[in-house]
Amino acid sequence: MPQRILVIGAGFAGLWSALAAARRLELAGTPRGAVEIALVAPEPMLTIRPRLYQAEPDTMAAPLAKLFEETGVRYIQGTVETIRTDAAEIDVVDSSGARASVGYDRLILAAGSALFRPDIPGLAQFAFSVDQRDGAAALEVHLHDLSHRPVSAARGTVVVAGGGFTGIELAAELPGRMHAILGKDADIRVIIVERADAIGPELGEGPRPVIDEALRNLGVETRLGAAVTAIDANGLTTATGEHIASETVVWIGGLRASALTAQVPGERDALGRIRVDRNLRAPAAPNMFVAGDTAVAATDDVGNQTLMSCQHAMMSGRAAGDNAAADLLGRPLRPYSQQGYVTCLDLGPWGAVLTQGWDRKVLMTGAEAKALKRQINEVLIYPPATREAALAAADPAMELSV
Repeated sequence: MPQRILVIGAGFAGLWSALAAARRLELAGTPRGAVEIALVAPEPMLTIRPRLYQAEPDTMAAPLAKLFEETGVRYIQGTVETIRTDAAEIDVVDSSGARASVGYDRLILAAGSALFRPDIPGLAQFAFSVDQRDGAAALEVHLHDLSHRPVSAARGTVVVAGGGFTGIELAAELPGRMHAILGKDADIRVIIVERADAIGPELGEGPRPVIDEALRNLGVETRLGAAVTAIDANGLTTATGEHIASETVVWIGGLRASALTAQVPGERDALGRIRVDRNLRAPAAPNMFVAGDTAVAATDDVGNQTLMSCQHAMMSGRAAGDNAAADLLGRPLRPYSQQGYVTCLDLGPWGAVLTQGWDRKVLMTGAEAKALKRQINEVLIYPPATREAALAAADPAMELSV
């Protein structure tokens, strides 16, 4: 019976974990059939999650079945319900509701994250999201449906609840999307509501003047220092007592790691991510490696740690897959390291802003940065088209080059 490396999740971290494991086995000359790489996910599809703020989000996906077949990755359709680290097994539920147990010799948890939805009155009933393809597609349908509703101030007003990275990108896109749907002469308002006292609080001071300039240019309003207290069918209410009339409220409230992390022994951070060692191993579950949004790992030796981002998911996925295979083969492990850090924030028709380093020094703005953002979004983060390109790109020594 072959040994098995089992990957949970087909996002950026899961995909690159599987490919990196396949690459390591091939480099080691592992006999065919001696080690199986299997990946469990609801569908053999990579959602291009960093693009879901854009129009036509239902097209933001890349099929993976052919790539899995060509690289020797077995795809298992289903959702993981239980992880039993003591028995080295998981329980999987498929689309029909049937359950099955799958054993493993090494497990890579790359189950991603989900939008954080606090207990705010009306949030579940009345707010849209762009966290997953189905939610973003529902928002797209709703926006187009607005053209069939009576003209009113609320119809033309969109409130984005959350002024972080994704909230800014969505808000910058919305004026153009709304005018395309309701007409160029329609009265459109886009308002970002952010509980912090500054826009993009996690982005720091570096790019903030550029963001402020772009939002002013696009006519996007902000309400800063204003926590959301309630959402209803007619709009949103803030802690300042303001009620903003709107038929479209989009909740961008941050992320939390997959609930599966709670089934893994060991320490977790405030976002539910498992604290892993430098090899991305779960300290209390030695046969498990963790990558992407389910892991919090040191990226360097000066205290920086992974963020819930595509950039860190791709690299930590490569490292986890390579290490899981190397560990199974009794080979030395390669400590995860990701010294470079860049941020490229889309600012709609105004352009974009590119920063470098954890202090986010601005390197490029406007149309030039926008061209780079398109290259990242439309080319660099998509999976390679061939087996050879995929295995070459799965080298954990590679970093996303912009």
